[in-house]
Amino acid sequence: MQLDHSFTVPADPDEAWKLFHDLGRVAPCMPGAVLDTLDGDAFTGRVKVKIGAVQMSYSGEGTVTRDEAARSMHLDLSGSETRGAGTASATVTATLTPGADGTRVHVRTDLDITGRPAQFGRGIMTEVGDRLVQQFAGRLEELLRDTGPELAAGQTATGAFPAEPEAVDLGAAALPVLLRKAAVPAAAVLAAVMLIRVLRGRSRG
Repeated sequence: MQLDHSFTVPADPDEAWKLFHDLGRVAPCMPGAVLDTLDGDAFTGRVKVKIGAVQMSYSGEGTVTRDEAARSMHLDLSGSETRGAGTASATVTATLTPGADGTRVHVRTDLDITGRPAQFGRGIMTEVGDRLVQQFAGRLEELLRDTGPELAAGQTATGAFPAEPEAVDLGAAALPVLLRKAAVPAAAVLAAVMLIRVLRGRSRG
């Protein structure tokens, strides 16, 4: 499944590109994710998500490569449920280009997922992805606002990483889409019930 998203970073392309080199600073901006280890361009981490009352935790690893001339970074990611048979793998390419309000970041994700989240179709996954990207962009903007682009790009995460990620609620993100998908069948059922009532009323008359 291929997904495309984009957002704007409030910094010029050079400053934004420097910040994107620092996974230790950028990764915590992703909802539901924490880094466990970071060794150069290789890392391990965990992601926790919930759909309603059901929580799922994934652990995995990844590597990043960069094209300096194109200001593009490529991530290869793979993981599996810590308590389940579900798996997830993705290749993510983020490309930075100048924008009217800073730097435009285009993200293309090729996603392969099994297990319970696989029941969502492309439409729901796109909607969920849009909301997660918006949250990520908002946290990245806070990082830049609190530290300034030069400081944020120059700092490196130090000390212990968070012990446990905070679960990101995919159910809440998917709910509006699920309601829209259910709206047409629900309307059809309602219309059928009303038609039956009308016919029954006529037959009694």
